Amino acid sequence: MNLETDLKVLGNSENFARFLQVIEDLREETIEELHNATNENIQQVSGRIITYDQILQMSDWKNLKLRHAERLA
Repeated sequence: MNLETDLKVLGNSENFARFLQVIEDLREETIEELHNATNENIQQVSGRIITYDQILQMSDWKNLKLRHAERLA
C-alpha cells in the first residue's frame, strides 16, 4: 500500500475523523497565536500552521468532515 491508499482507508474511520478535527482545532488556535506573535516568533508559528494545513490537505479533511459530520457534531 502507499500513503494515498492508507489515507483513504483511514478516512472511513470515525476515530481518524475526530483526530483530524483536533488537528483543525490546533491550527485555528495557532492562527490566533499568530495575531499576538512577536516578529521573532512569526516564522515559527507560521510553520506550525503550514504543517497543520498539510496534514489536513493530505487527509482530504474537507470531504471527510462532510462525510462524518453527523458523528463529529
